Amino acid sequence: MHALITGASSGIGSAIAQALAEEGYDLSLVARRRAPLEVTNVRVQKYQQDLHDIDVLPALVNTATREFGPVDVLVNNAGLTLVEHTDLVRVEDAERMMRVNLLAPLTLARAVLPEMKARGTGTIVDIASVNAFTPTPYSFYYNAAKAGLAAASESLRAEVRSDGVHVMTVYPGPIATPLLVQATARFEMPMPGFALGKPEILARLIVRGIAQKRARIVYPSVFAITQFMPNLSRWATEKMFPPLSAGALQAPSGSSSR
Repeated sequence: MHALITGASSGIGSAIAQALAEEGYDLSLVARRRAPLEVTNVRVQKYQQDLHDIDVLPALVNTATREFGPVDVLVNNAGLTLVEHTDLVRVEDAERMMRVNLLAPLTLARAVLPEMKARGTGTIVDIASVNAFTPTPYSFYYNAAKAGLAAASESLRAEVRSDGVHVMTVYPGPIATPLLVQATARFEMPMPGFALGKPEILARLIVRGIAQKRARIVYPSVFAITQFMPNLSRWATEKMFPPLSAGALQAPSGSSSR
C-alpha cells in the first residue's frame, strides 16, 4: 500500500505518516522542507516541494507512482495560516494562502482520481478545519480556503462512491502543533488547554477512518457542536472571540504543514 502525504514535515502530517507507517504503508512525503520522519520496515521517499507551485503537482504524483506504485491513500494535509485584519493582508500573501490551502489539494485529488477510478479503489483524505463550520474573525482567506476544501471534499465523496473511491473529510479544531502557535500568537486571550487536540490521536482516528470508510471526522469531539449547531457556534464565536493584539502582519508560514 502506498500513501502520499502533504505537509509531512511536522505536526498533523508527521503524525499521520507515522501512523500509516505502522500499518505498513510505503510513504511519499511532500513538504516545503525535508520531512525529518524516520521509520523502519517501510519504504519512504521524501519530496521537497512548495505546494504554491501547483503546476508541478501532477508530475510529482507521476514520480511517486513510478517509485512505489499507484497511490492508495492521498492525504491533503498541507496548510498555511494567515491571521490579520482583512484589509491589511497583502495580495501576494492571500494568493499564496489560497493556492496552498485550496488549489493544491484540489489539483492533487484530480491527479490521483483517474487511476483510483480505473482500479476501483483508493482513498482521499482532506484535512479541512472546523473553521469551515464556524469561521473565526481575522482569518478571512483561511476560512475561505478551508470551507472551499470541505465543500469540494464532501461533494467528491458522493460523486466517486460508486467508482469504489472513498473520500474522507477531516475537521480539526485546535491541535497542539506549530501552526496553532503561529495562528494564535497575536490574540489577547490564549487558547484554553482543555480544547487542544493531540496530533497523534487525530492521526489514529484518521487511520481508523480510512479502514472503516468514514465520511468525516471532527476532532477534538467538543467541536462537534460546530457541525451540528453551526448557528449557535457562530453566535458564540462572534460574541467571545478575542481581539488581535498589536503586532506585525502574520504572513503565511513558510512551512506547508499543519
